[in-house]
Amino acid sequence: MKFEITNKHLSVFSYSSLTDIVLLLVIFFLLTSQFVIQTGVKVKLPGSQNNEQSGQTKLVVTITSGNAIYVGQDQVGLEGLSEKLIELLQANKEDNVVIRADKTVQIDQVIKVIDAAKSAGIAKFTIETEREIN
Repeated sequence: MKFEITNKHLSVFSYSSLTDIVLLLVIFFLLTSQFVIQTGVKVKLPGSQNNEQSGQTKLVVTITSGNAIYVGQDQVGLEGLSEKLIELLQANKEDNVVIRADKTVQIDQVIKVIDAAKSAGIAKFTIETEREIN
């Protein structure tokens, strides 16, 4: 059995296999990436090595670097925070508040927000963080 060895250049290159591979890679990255859409107030969250994904909740309190407090998209003062949380608690029947505090916010401000939430009858709190990448 004799095999013929040729050193001819490939005159036609088929792009179909390359297109298939690129399309599969695009689909793979779309399916495996995390689509977390953060709407509302932008804050720089503190970092954490071990953070968990929390479920969607309507009770999100955001504290900006200027100590402005937002419940969802609405800005409220510290005095009106408890009433706003009571209003949302009656509408949503959720018992967990997610606190999104900027990393430059004093812990005293976070404690005041927790106290206001406790006075509204909420017993569970989640402090949102970002995963630190080393």
